[in-house]
Amino acid sequence: MDSDARLSADIGGTFTDIVLDARGKRLTRKVLTTPHAPEEGVLEGITLVLADAGLALSDINVFVHGTTLATNAIIERRGARTALVATEGFRDVLAIGTESRFDQYDIMLQKPQPLVPRDLRFTLRERMDARGRVQIAPNDEQIRQLGLQLAAVGVESVAVAFLHAYANPAHELRVRDILADVLPPGITLSLSCEVCPQVREYERTSTTVANAYVQPLMAGYLARLDQALKARHFAGTLYLVTSSGGLTSLETARTFPVRLVESGPAGGAIFAARISECLREKRVLSFDMGGTTAKICLIERNEPAQSRIFEVDRTARFLKGSGLPLCIPVIEMIEIGAGGGSIARLDAMKRVTVGPESASSVPGPAAYGRGGTWPTVTDADVMLGLLRPEGFAGGSLTLQPALSARALSDTIGTELSLSAEMTAHAVYEIVCESMASAARVHAAERGAVLSQHTMVAFGGAAPLHAVRVAEKLGVRRLVIPNSAGVGSAVGFLTAPISYEIARSHHTRIDEHTDYAAISALLSDMEKTARSMVQTGSGSAPLLKRTAAFMRYVGQGHEIMVELPDRPLCQADAHGLREAFTQEYAHQFARSIPNAPIEVLNWSVRISTIPSPPVPFSQAGAKITLSPLEIRRFFDGGSNGWVDLPVYDRACAPSGVFVPGPAIIIEKETTTYVSARFDAQIDGSGNIIMNQKDAA
Repeated sequence: MDSDARLSADIGGTFTDIVLDARGKRLTRKVLTTPHAPEEGVLEGITLVLADAGLALSDINVFVHGTTLATNAIIERRGARTALVATEGFRDVLAIGTESRFDQYDIMLQKPQPLVPRDLRFTLRERMDARGRVQIAPNDEQIRQLGLQLAAVGVESVAVAFLHAYANPAHELRVRDILADVLPPGITLSLSCEVCPQVREYERTSTTVANAYVQPLMAGYLARLDQALKARHFAGTLYLVTSSGGLTSLETARTFPVRLVESGPAGGAIFAARISECLREKRVLSFDMGGTTAKICLIERNEPAQSRIFEVDRTARFLKGSGLPLCIPVIEMIEIGAGGGSIARLDAMKRVTVGPESASSVPGPAAYGRGGTWPTVTDADVMLGLLRPEGFAGGSLTLQPALSARALSDTIGTELSLSAEMTAHAVYEIVCESMASAARVHAAERGAVLSQHTMVAFGGAAPLHAVRVAEKLGVRRLVIPNSAGVGSAVGFLTAPISYEIARSHHTRIDEHTDYAAISALLSDMEKTARSMVQTGSGSAPLLKRTAAFMRYVGQGHEIMVELPDRPLCQADAHGLREAFTQEYAHQFARSIPNAPIEVLNWSVRISTIPSPPVPFSQAGAKITLSPLEIRRFFDGGSNGWVDLPVYDRACAPSGVFVPGPAIIIEKETTTYVSARFDAQIDGSGNIIMNQKDAA
């Protein structure tokens, strides 16, 4: 085994990306995702990249894996037949939600459908109060009868979410013990006291149900992958990427698969954060566009924005509250259905729209020649001349422009009396505007000014569209890093092993605060988190971050305040108030003097210490390079064809200056430099684009 050989795999909706770091070199491969059995695409890519390196799987020390399988299963409703067991009187918590309306004036409001239909929601007579005191104990015989009923209706997974189980899990644990004896083997059980031990009944129940819904699917996939790796003599360590950007063990991933819902996009944010650190950039806009979705994340001081709640399957793309809430640690970003495989069509008003539906890898865009007939963003890029048909996606495909032209004309062009080229321009503009709109919404929610940010663009499709999105946003500086086409998979290899646990314990910060009880709670949480991390990290030094989620009494939401790394005492009351006041003022530009403060949740995060990044080298003396070829590009603004010089990134040394407009090709992606920008290759091989002064 090569102690330095590390492998990563990112399963996307269209492509599966493989990255190998070994012997001081980085090798990459892109293969089409195999939706029927995702592990097949992973193994195909691994086989190809290991052959390129002359290594065997037995030489690999660490394999890091991220996937959107859990997210896709929820969105496409392909999860297990799941039942919910709730407290008597709370059967419909999934349907009622918080009773809020994400669009109060829409009388035709469409809410996301619960993952568990009403006929599979059951209740038990039990009650725990908010302080964890038993009011009504569950009856063992009733639990057994419920188990027989669950078996009779053929459920594959069961979620148990009782009222106030976060304060005292005894009733949920009792139900699990009895149901485990009654239910047939193979039926999984998820308890809210383990999945999400926090207040807010709807969010906690929704998270527990989502975990139960995807658990059989993810457990089956991970078991097949683990078995296939061992059959190929893999003896290293397998890690899964979590939504918070950390790594976790295979067993933890099987138990809490809901923590993996954003693992792929999280890897991209970690990649962009690492790039920002190497560039010494304080404000970065991460732009990740793959085959199915585009993800946008704000990174301040080399740290991606973090959140405690994430919504999946939104019925309204940009409206909070229109999706299913998942209460998990997650990197905060906005994600829309805008990727290379996103389908373009006309709406009822004959306007060009793009996404969120995707052609995926099967059948894929029309240009793939695999049976797809709908026009996609990739087809538009082909028609505009941005993509070279030969050697697409690292040589795995040869594109067919004639099929792209037919799909664009048949679906949109003929109806609007547009040529195939002008139709492609319309699709290109619409998808770029959709991504720019998403970035504006995300920035407004965070109070950020995008023109002050540097854009870091990666993913197979992002370098083709980043410069146009930047023009729309007023961003003047872009970076297309090395290995941009497989950025998320590269990010996986820099992520720390980590685990975060959060629990509810309501208390006011005043003279009556029981700091001994809080310190005991945090100590217990730390032990749990350390045990999760040490499974894979061994004796490696660990980093601890403890936080309280605080608010002014009466407010509906909390903000995170970091705590000192020691047991709390009465003398900390003033420091906690000051820390909260400063953080509140930083976020809202004001504070409320002398207002009482309370804490709702506490969290502990244990992680390994990431290796320090190596700063990127500056570009050398400016040099020019003869283009590889001249390509015809359709300029929609002038409704005509122009000549674009094409450069090969692999043959461009440090300092090469590329005036826009131009195209820079590489193995996994293609970068478009518009007429408003110039590009230069820095000392570490990154493409740095700056807006021309006269633009």
